[in-house]
Order: sequence, then structure tokens, then C-alpha cells
Amino acid sequence: MRDTHPELSVVVPMYDEEEVLPIFFERMHPLLDGLGISYELLVVDDGSRDRTAALLLDAAKDWPQLRVVRLLRNSGHQAAQSAGFRRARGQYVVTIDADLQDPPEVIAEFLQAVREQDVDVVYGVRSDRSSDSWAKRTSARLYYRLMCRLVGKDIPFDAADFRLVTRRVVDAVNALPDDGRVFRLVIPWLGFPSAEVKYVRAERAAGTTKYSVSKMVRLAFDSVTAFSAAPLRLATWLGLLGGAMSGLFVVGALVIKLTGRSIPGWTSTVLAVSVIGAIQLLCLGLLGEYVARLFQSSQRRPQFLVGYDSLTDHGHQEPVHQSTQTKR
Repeated sequence: MRDTHPELSVVVPMYDEEEVLPIFFERMHPLLDGLGISYELLVVDDGSRDRTAALLLDAAKDWPQLRVVRLLRNSGHQAAQSAGFRRARGQYVVTIDADLQDPPEVIAEFLQAVREQDVDVVYGVRSDRSSDSWAKRTSARLYYRLMCRLVGKDIPFDAADFRLVTRRVVDAVNALPDDGRVFRLVIPWLGFPSAEVKYVRAERAAGTTKYSVSKMVRLAFDSVTAFSAAPLRLATWLGLLGGAMSGLFVVGALVIKLTGRSIPGWTSTVLAVSVIGAIQLLCLGLLGEYVARLFQSSQRRPQFLVGYDSLTDHGHQEPVHQSTQTKR
């Protein structure tokens, strides 16, 4: 029989993870059983196209604490986390990815930290990212520095989505709109007391990453436009800069004309037009990002749709959908 209110909920977003699932179960099952507390392992299948859903439903038959939530379509990593937060019942909620790069053994340290230090958030902070490429490490440092300045809060460097939060934090997050939610920014922005637990990030246990470079760039854009108006102010300053450059060009042309000299050829004109045109396009692009966000919000479309929850739909197995959309 399932616990009505387990002490711990472990939320795991998944998308096409059939290769890593056997290893994930092998490590997670005895670990959670050994914690000595009631728990639920809440796996959110984000519209997988492989055998992930079938493997999850099969494992749930012999693992009553395993709760499977299936989204009707691929909605993205942040949306899958939102679905997990909406349905998690635990007093403590841990989020972790299925690839086992973040070791689940650290969950015990999270629980110890939250109890001993009287905090509401415990961040898993990577002490060693040697398994990541130089480009990924560099882009991550730039991302966290930029987010700290834009959000106006101290965001732990090298802390992604591996964390523990209390029920107070879960309720506060769920009270916010789902649209455009970026958890690694929302939770620090809320301002709850926090602690850090350092760990060594491992190689992916199996399979391939679903987070491409384009998706990481998209996450960075979403992070900026969701939490700051700084790009809009930047567009204003770039517009002023372009106007000033145009003014200087006009003054220079008049001076040359009045002194009786011939105005240089098309090179300087083309250069000025190109620079000003580039500034204008950049400003339009920045404005377009905010307009697109406003348009999406005005549609009032749900960020995700749940097709199946093994807790509430017991005995009914949602068929595995073959999705053609990919947002992770």
C-alpha cells in the first residue's frame, strides 16, 4: 500500500532513457529503501518515443513506491520538472536526472544537511566537472555569472537541477505560473535559506544526452527573458549608440563638404550602414524574444498535459504515444 504522504519524493524527468533505466533502477531501488523513511520515486516520462514508458510500467508492478507520470507529448525538461512538483507529495522533494551523472547516493547527504542546518533548499554543487568538455565548462561559468547579475541573487555556481527542497519551497513554486519556468533561477529567486553539498560529477551511465547545444542556448535565452528586462534596456542603449554614430557620420560628411574636399567613396558609407543595420536587427531580435513570450503567455495554453499517473489511474495503462515533437 502506498503512503498517503511519504516523507520523501524523488522527481526524475525522463525522455528516451531506455538504455540507462536498468542501471538507474539497480542503483536507486536499494538506495531509497536503505534511507529508512517513506518515499515515492516519481518518474515523469516526457513523451518518450522509445521503450522508456513500457519499462517504467513494468518495473512499477514490483515496486509500489515507483510512481509513473506520463506526459501526452514532449514538453521539455523544465515542464517535466513542473509536472513533478505539481504531483509530488513528500515533505522533502529531490530532483535528479536519470543519466546518473549526479550520484543518487548524495540524497542521504541532502537529508542530513536539511535537518541539521535548518534550511529549505540544499543544492548539489559539482566540485569536479572534468567529465564535461572545455566549451561546456566555459559556457556554464558565463551562464551563472550572467544569471547572478540579472536575477540579483546569489546563484550557486555549478548547481543545476540536482537539489532538495522542502514542502514550503514546493508550495511557493507551485503558486507561480508554469509558463517559462526555469527552476535553477526560480528557486534561488524565492530567497529561502539554503545550503550546499559538493559532489563529483560522473560520466553518463548509458545512452546519449538529450540536451543539444541549441537546447542549452534556448535555455539561456529563456533564463534571461524570464527574469530580467536588461536586454530591453540594452536595446535602448544600442539604439542611442547607433544614433550617435549616425550623427558623427553626418557631421564628418558636412565638415568634409564645407572644407572643399571630396567625400570618400562608398566604403565608409557601407560600413556605417552595416553597423547600424546590425544594431537594429539585434534590437529587433531582443524585442522579438519578449513579444514571443508575451504571445505565448496570452494563449493560456498549459505547459504540459498529463496522460497517465499510476497513482490515480491504477489499473489503466496509458498507451505509448509516438511523438514527433522534441523539446528537450
